[in-house]
Amino acid sequence: MEPVPPGIDPTKAHPSRRYNYWLGGKDNFAVDRESADMVASGFPTVALAARENRRFMARAVRYLARDAGISQFLDIGTGLPSAGNVHEVAQSIDPASRIVYVDNDPVVLVHARALLTSAPEGRTAYIDADLRDPEKILAAPELAATLDPSRPVALMLVAIMHFITDDEDPYGLVARLVDALPAGSHVVITHATGDYLTSEQHAEADETNRLSGVPFRLRTREEFARFFDGLDLVDPGVTSVVDWRPDLPPENRPRVEDVSMYCGAARIA
Repeated sequence: MEPVPPGIDPTKAHPSRRYNYWLGGKDNFAVDRESADMVASGFPTVALAARENRRFMARAVRYLARDAGISQFLDIGTGLPSAGNVHEVAQSIDPASRIVYVDNDPVVLVHARALLTSAPEGRTAYIDADLRDPEKILAAPELAATLDPSRPVALMLVAIMHFITDDEDPYGLVARLVDALPAGSHVVITHATGDYLTSEQHAEADETNRLSGVPFRLRTREEFARFFDGLDLVDPGVTSVVDWRPDLPPENRPRVEDVSMYCGAARIA
């Protein structure tokens, strides 16, 4: 029997631990693996999608830190620490970068405090909160103590918005966070899609996601693009995570159909 830390419901899968499993990590429980395998039964390349999503995140952070001059990051839906966390990528370019991580999984909290350690010149902090409560995030003392509200911030919403169902006001949640950021800030979002699936595959993916015990909403390109309404999209705009400023030639990249994940980065004017 696996030891279960306080605050964990061993009968309920959590997205961050499931993602950890797909990335080959060991910080997950049987219920997470069962849920992840259920999803994979309807979308067999989901582990590839998780890896490509992670690769995109690193490229996006490098662009923001190196080309856009961003040195502050608010990463909501952090997940369990693994190689190439936001602060590691950002501080490899600017050691003084400051990063605030947000997640609502007690397992992530334990690991974050131990592993998400900053370079001496910079700073990292962790907020135990849920994206569905943006006011708690914005009012957190850790945020005020770490990020300068007068300087641009990169809001990272990587592989999290598809867990926000329509009745939870996904566009309103993003707009509330965006409205709190100063001009020159950026927003980075990735999102699973069913656009590359046949109607039968889409139905199967919806059903296996339902059975997995984790609410999930595949969105179309048009639905995803709505998150960036009123913002200035960074080239190449809304595209597959595979094709956003790639660092590999086309023949060495996976098929966008196998990844089925949209992404975009935009600037707040």
